[in-house]
Amino acid sequence: MPTQHTQVAIIGAGPAGLILGQLLHQHGIDSVIIENRDRDYVIERVRAGVLEQGTVDLLDAMGVGARLAREGKRHEGVYLAFGGDRHRIDMAAHTGGRAITIYGQGEVVKDLIEARQSTGRPLSFEVDDVSVHDVETTTPSVRYHSGGEAHEIRCDFIAGCDGFHGVCRPAVAAALTVYERVYPFGWLGILAHAAPSSHELVYSLHDRGFALFSMRSDEVTRLYLQCEPDEDLSAWSDDRIWDELLARLGTNDGWKPNVGPIFQKGITPMRSFVADPMRVGRLLLAGDAAHIVPPTGAKGLNLAAAAAWRLAGPLDDFYRSGSTTGIDTYSARGVRRTWWAQRFSWWMTSTLHRSDSANPFDRRRQFAELDYLVSSDAAMASLSENYVGIPFA
Repeated sequence: MPTQHTQVAIIGAGPAGLILGQLLHQHGIDSVIIENRDRDYVIERVRAGVLEQGTVDLLDAMGVGARLAREGKRHEGVYLAFGGDRHRIDMAAHTGGRAITIYGQGEVVKDLIEARQSTGRPLSFEVDDVSVHDVETTTPSVRYHSGGEAHEIRCDFIAGCDGFHGVCRPAVAAALTVYERVYPFGWLGILAHAAPSSHELVYSLHDRGFALFSMRSDEVTRLYLQCEPDEDLSAWSDDRIWDELLARLGTNDGWKPNVGPIFQKGITPMRSFVADPMRVGRLLLAGDAAHIVPPTGAKGLNLAAAAAWRLAGPLDDFYRSGSTTGIDTYSARGVRRTWWAQRFSWWMTSTLHRSDSANPFDRRRQFAELDYLVSSDAAMASLSENYVGIPFA
């Protein structure tokens, strides 16, 4: 079969794989990226668009932040709504000027694909039957089919960036301990042609369930509402969706989201997942292959970016000096950061979502939690630090 030789074989062309590939290129390290989906699917799949400060800084340092700087929306604060009132938390004031930027994951992926293609290094979509081999040796390999023909990549390392349903983690499942929590609710998310009515995100705790106001551009609003995880999407007409969003998000000061034609809708299940360790031999897991967080804390893409950054440096050390110290500690550092993100995402989720099993005590506790949060500088500083993102280093 046709055989390629490279230093790092990257499986998966999502944010983790593409960021890693670009960082390796900047270090002069050769890589091959393969992806089983087509290019349009990778770009258009619906994901969150909240970038931490560290992710924005990384993309800029990589030379792929020009369009992000022009089109991204920098938010220095966030609103929490409960009891009919909105409360703004000034994140920049509590973090020395750090902030988040709203820029869709699809736009990030577009920029990264363009950057990858400009390097001339291999990037292949729509490959089938991907498998990894000999990961416990110093000469691992990847096999796949493309265009009806078998191919092999021989390499020094394999980066498993192929997502929660990919092949890399199952290939080493016997060596992993898995931690998982499935939540009893999901999100119904929509995109609508409606100008955003707030310049910053609004998270709402309501008796009817959680809701979130966000945006994609000056003309497109992104909104979510809590629903059953197995909800029948066909049962949600546009009118029903808007009625529910207006009820959950409207506040006593008269604020509410603008209504417009819905052009995309979908159900997102909620789960927390961690695989430990993130390295087995010469196979290194990154992004959703290693961890999943509920979207409430907006950590998924940002964890993937941090993992790619955390992996690129040790690989550079290995090829420059032969040192394996960074590679040997990659998993421990990654697992630690992942659990920080899991803790924050779980806290945001449990604080802002209605639970059908919750008793009146639990409901009052949720409101007390938020009331304390917006009344305490220390609590607001903690939320701000976690939301804008712990520095990658």
